[in-house]
Amino acid sequence: MKKISLLLMSCAFSLAIFAQDGTKLTLNDAVTGKYNGEKLGAVVPMADGEHYTMMSNDKKRIIKYSFKTGKEVETLFDVSKARECTFKTFDGYQLSPDETKILIQTETTPIYRRSFTAVYYVYTIKRNLVEKLSDGGPQQSPLFSPDGNLVAFVRNNNIFLVKFLYGNSESQVTTDGAIGKVINGLPDWVYEEEFAYNRAFEFSPDNLMITYVRFDETDVPSYSFPLFAGQYPTNAKNEKYPGSYAYKYPKAGQKNAIVTVHSFDIKSKVIRKLNIPIKEEDYIPRIRFTKDENKLAVMTLNRTQNQFDLYFVNPRSGVAKLILRDDSKYYINENNFDNIVFYPENFSFLSEKDGYNHLYWYSIGGNLIKQVTKGKFEVSKFHGWNQATNNFYYESNEESPLRTAVYEIDAKGKKNKLTEKEGTNNAIFGSTMKYFINTYSSLNTPPVVTVNDNRGKELNILISNSQLKEKLSQMVLPKKEFFTFTTSAGTQLNGWIIKPADFSDSKKYPVILYQYSGPGSQEVVDRWNIGGIRGGLGWEAYMATQGYLVACVDGRGTGGRGADFEKCTYMNLGVKEAQDQVEAAKYFNQQSYVDKGRIGIWGWSFGGYMTLMSMSEGSNAFKAGVAVAPVTDWKYYDSVYAERFMRTPQENADGYAASSAFTRANKLSGKLLLVHGMADDNVHFQNTAEYSEQLVQANKQFDMQIYTNRNHGISGGNTRFHLFTRLTDFFKSNL
Repeated sequence: MKKISLLLMSCAFSLAIFAQDGTKLTLNDAVTGKYNGEKLGAVVPMADGEHYTMMSNDKKRIIKYSFKTGKEVETLFDVSKARECTFKTFDGYQLSPDETKILIQTETTPIYRRSFTAVYYVYTIKRNLVEKLSDGGPQQSPLFSPDGNLVAFVRNNNIFLVKFLYGNSESQVTTDGAIGKVINGLPDWVYEEEFAYNRAFEFSPDNLMITYVRFDETDVPSYSFPLFAGQYPTNAKNEKYPGSYAYKYPKAGQKNAIVTVHSFDIKSKVIRKLNIPIKEEDYIPRIRFTKDENKLAVMTLNRTQNQFDLYFVNPRSGVAKLILRDDSKYYINENNFDNIVFYPENFSFLSEKDGYNHLYWYSIGGNLIKQVTKGKFEVSKFHGWNQATNNFYYESNEESPLRTAVYEIDAKGKKNKLTEKEGTNNAIFGSTMKYFINTYSSLNTPPVVTVNDNRGKELNILISNSQLKEKLSQMVLPKKEFFTFTTSAGTQLNGWIIKPADFSDSKKYPVILYQYSGPGSQEVVDRWNIGGIRGGLGWEAYMATQGYLVACVDGRGTGGRGADFEKCTYMNLGVKEAQDQVEAAKYFNQQSYVDKGRIGIWGWSFGGYMTLMSMSEGSNAFKAGVAVAPVTDWKYYDSVYAERFMRTPQENADGYAASSAFTRANKLSGKLLLVHGMADDNVHFQNTAEYSEQLVQANKQFDMQIYTNRNHGISGGNTRFHLFTRLTDFFKSNL
């Protein structure tokens, strides 16, 4: 009788699954991004403004497209047709400025977030010929000269130069590069991570000079972590005895690399040190040539990062002239560097000097001509200036902090909104500003990619995601909505919530809060891919199918709402942010459909840190939480990021203490799962190891999940599925 009952139950369960086949969101689908939607590959606009190029999906061709029609025009490169091509696929490419040659990237090996080595080939379009760039080993960050006759690259921390007009002859520009000591032409770890770039050298417009930043990291302290055999990735040499990896990593208050700028005269082979008037501890986050070969733009920040200076430096005389200074009572946002665009007589600049991030227009001599945009909104990106019409193109959140649109504004301040659909719009403009490719999505709309003219008229749809939309229409989906509430301190906060498909006000639901909460970040935005792993129907949506309400609230310190809102956490990271996550928990506890007290919280990186801070805020607001790869004390994090928001531990001892999860460990309330990868080069495993010891000594029980050889992204093989299975089981057990 018992066996029959079990058999009947099994059959009923199988029938239920079969009946929902193809319409049920599974954990595997949520984690692998099945419903994220098709995305456009990397677009490279061409010089004529009428065309752009892209790599084919199979990584075998480079295709030229028409902006006007969105249609394929011709194939610029094909591995199956190019002469002497020895590779079957490639990973990336770079067109020469004159578009007669292409650098083809193969055998890519990642290093950190943005850096990698690769084996490059030069393809000459007219000759249909592939030639290896160098036989000396893999290269980093190659760059064509403006005339396309030279390529410079970095190998083993030194700059090399290849001359096509001299039989592809290769010469070495610098000789003092050495691992762990001197880097020429590439950013060190902390510059790459926090200033977001991977090349630190430039050709002059007349093709006669190479200028570069030299990083002397000899005295920067090293950090090391163990490497085991593992599987994804695997290190066979460590099968019996673990190995280790060491690299230079300046923590808060520690010594940074000494940076200097140099020029190399290609004809005379003379190297000069340029006279940049900065202190040894200051930063040079970018160098970039203007249109004038005698004006190298050198961007500098003081170590406190509240003063930005733009110098024009003569690469031959080494003389520097201060062109612009921008300062803040808090700090300068790092995302403004690449929004400085140089024209023959002008340059653009983004600044928060009036309290919001806006576009300013300067003469090439550094005189302010005008503030182009004004108002209580944020300009997030400057796309360019049309010299013929004197119109500017940019992205901003003028209508809502949750949404972005693309705008055109003329010399008199008259605006034209170029994207009509409400949600998130991101544009890529052609070189003449005549056309742009727009990627649009919203909370409930998968990405749609269109080609538009500069009046906003839609010319063609490149990606509709119609097949995904058809699939979604056949599914019983959780409901995604926005909401706002006001905290007890009187601050209005924005949030999104995902509800089960059969949600009812008369039922009681547990709640899981996802958040990131880092300075200037935004998680509550009107876009399709949201949540911890940016899923259209990601893990948060999956948990909604399991009977949870999953919500996200952007507290004080997050972006999109002006400098005062974003920077009110200055010198005391984590305190106000944690208070606001507790306020979110209180808000949900007041809702009739919430099972009071059954509220969890989770986050990754800064979000993991915020999980710990919120669970230890003293309010007992959370029953359970998961902290993935968390910072636990800012003294363990890198100098650039930590000091931007906290200054140094020597300057701000009280702030560091208040912002540490250590000082709150004895207040931890609720079930906690700590997750970390042991090979995390960004947020070191040290954070979790030391914090766990704090919990042990405070007699606080907790769970821990460690991933061997995994970096900050915690992926590889079955790792992601394992991680989110662990999260799922943890919340089901404890909420």
